Amino acid sequence: MIEHVSVPISDYNKSRQLYVEALKPLGYALTSDYPSDAAGFMEGGHTSFWVVRKKKPVQPIHVALLAPNKEAVDQFHSAALNAGAKDNGPPGFRRQYGDDYYAAFVLDFDGNNVEACYFGEKAPPE
Repeated sequence: MIEHVSVPISDYNKSRQLYVEALKPLGYALTSDYPSDAAGFMEGGHTSFWVVRKKKPVQPIHVALLAPNKEAVDQFHSAALNAGAKDNGPPGFRRQYGDDYYAAFVLDFDGNNVEACYFGEKAPPE
């Protein structure tokens, strides 16, 4: 089990606000705030998702977060775009990963690829 993940960021204030909005539909809430350096988000009783400011150039990462349903994936994508993220794959089934892989992808201000995914139903027949 993963205890926590840290996403590297360069602009704390912009990124903090983006993640506050984008993670809300997935059930995450800001619970730890160390202004200008790090912010931690809790889901399921544990602060497991962090954004951490780096002084060196950021090496982007990919992180996927489990959503409770397709609607939460859609809301994550919309909220992230409204908060300044860039689309990196709109909500939809990803048959190349499996018949039940529903996901959306965004790029944050540093190019981190953040995904919300859901596995609770199968894609309709083609």
